[in-house]
Amino acid sequence: MSDIIRLLPDSVANQIAAGEVIQRPASVVKELMENSVDSGADKISVIIKDSGKTLVQVMDNGCGMTETDARLAFERHATSKIRDANDLFSIRTFGFRGEALPSIASVAEVDLKSRQKGNELGTELVISASKVSSQEAVSCPDGTNIAVKNLFFNIPARRKFLKSDSVELRNILNEFQRVVLAHPDVEFSLFHNNTEIYNLPKANLRQRIIRVFGKNMNQALVDLNTDTSIIKLKGYIGKLESAKKTTQMQFFFVNGRFMKHPAFHSAVMKAYEQLIPSGMMPAYFIFFEVNPDTIDVNIHPAKTEIKFEEEKAIWQIIHSSVRESLGKNDVVPAIDFNTQGLIDIPFFNKEAEVKTPEINYNPFYNPFEEEKKKTYNPNPASPKEKENLSNWQKLYAGLETRESHDSFEQGGGRQQEPVLSTADEDCKVASVFFQFKNKYILLSVKSGLMVIDQKRAHERILYEKYLKAFENHQVVEQKSLFPQTVELNAADYTLLLQILEDVNKMGFDIRDFGNNTVVINGYPAEAGNINPHEIIETILNEYKNQVIDSKKNMIEKIASSLAKASAIDYGKSLKPEEMREIFDHLFACALPNFSPSGKNVISIIQTEELEKRF
Repeated sequence: MSDIIRLLPDSVANQIAAGEVIQRPASVVKELMENSVDSGADKISVIIKDSGKTLVQVMDNGCGMTETDARLAFERHATSKIRDANDLFSIRTFGFRGEALPSIASVAEVDLKSRQKGNELGTELVISASKVSSQEAVSCPDGTNIAVKNLFFNIPARRKFLKSDSVELRNILNEFQRVVLAHPDVEFSLFHNNTEIYNLPKANLRQRIIRVFGKNMNQALVDLNTDTSIIKLKGYIGKLESAKKTTQMQFFFVNGRFMKHPAFHSAVMKAYEQLIPSGMMPAYFIFFEVNPDTIDVNIHPAKTEIKFEEEKAIWQIIHSSVRESLGKNDVVPAIDFNTQGLIDIPFFNKEAEVKTPEINYNPFYNPFEEEKKKTYNPNPASPKEKENLSNWQKLYAGLETRESHDSFEQGGGRQQEPVLSTADEDCKVASVFFQFKNKYILLSVKSGLMVIDQKRAHERILYEKYLKAFENHQVVEQKSLFPQTVELNAADYTLLLQILEDVNKMGFDIRDFGNNTVVINGYPAEAGNINPHEIIETILNEYKNQVIDSKKNMIEKIASSLAKASAIDYGKSLKPEEMREIFDHLFACALPNFSPSGKNVISIIQTEELEKRF
């Protein structure tokens, strides 16, 4: 029998590796930008065409590469930063050229030009699907210029499963923001289809945040600065009024590297608990400085998930630091934040001697001793309760006489209401609606008690109404007497222009005014008195938080956002006829049980469950 195990060719092995590292155009942008930062560049330009599917080009003025380095950079496991396995646990940089370039070159066409400072000529290297087409000396500026063209051209299946241009552009903007926030001392620019999206000069962290997310952030930032024996925290958190229903302004960085950490995110959210409404997300830009020996950055191919040695202690530090910053800003009651020097946070020392815990107990205690049983009574009865227990029969005295008297009155004396059947009783009670906590609508049904979430019910009604109006081309536009000018940050402005045509089909009249500004001339008449700016913000948040690929999904998400912004809110008192109208319209919907976002609208408490409680 012949052997069945074979070594894969390098080109195939690189394509397999690319499946982990290079998932979409945004992955290429991330890897190339981080390489440029590590090269010592202080000016980096990113050029994108067709959301990165056609071209991703990154130019920097870093140290550049020699002819040999340029060739070796595209070999597997080639790097200038690691010499032995111990270096993996003390990484402070992102990587240098060769860590991601082989994966990129295996699934795209790459044109690299690089020149070191002081050299007269640089080198140009052309690679297609891991095969070197040419390498020659050329005249080029100092630094490195890498152009990645036709991503996944040799893997049609991977290219087919890329999302729409608007979705891929959104992912590129997310990766770009993560790099530029981590390096405010570097000048960045981003162009998409020959249109400048970002132009970020060198600045401090606060100025960089304002440049990226808009001028409104200037008044919304609160300083965060904590120095402990375990970790050092610095950065900014958002004020309460700046919280939004979006997860696009939450950033953790450890030693200059972006990371995701659900546990640390919960520490921040816990600090804001009961200070902001449910569902709202505070902005935060928190930078960690820790000893590289205490973290592991190699547990994920993209290195966005990091393992910390003292995670529990750091959780407490983050929570306390955020509360402290909010207290200094007079957001929460402050105790005393004028502590000098380092905050000493106790934590477990692995070298310390472990002592057996001591337990205090009474060796003479006997649970079977009768004297102690008599003296112990967890629920002593009052004299009144004792009297009731001994004379309980008196509660029913005269009951038979009263029942006979009532029967006599029903038979011929006083006129009584007829006794209804179970079905008739349900119909009668179902016509009566009650509102609980100005949030839920209650009514009796045959199987028990129906509870309707009034806001979600109204969202479902409006959602199907908007979709039907769009399908029948019956969307009514309401012109604004005074057009509103809305200034957005660069990312939101770019995304809105991508979906502007579909948004306007839903009854809006939004025009591009240039310079990250749009003008709202009209909005759907069904939106009522809702602020159009608020509706646009809701649509963008829904768009950024959800994966929207097809045009149909886009229309559905816009209708969902419009319904969410226009629906009655919790806390609104409803009249009986208003509750009846919501009930009737809800059960005329195709899917009355769920809101547009998939949450439950209706819940029924069964009669059996109610009876068990009594």
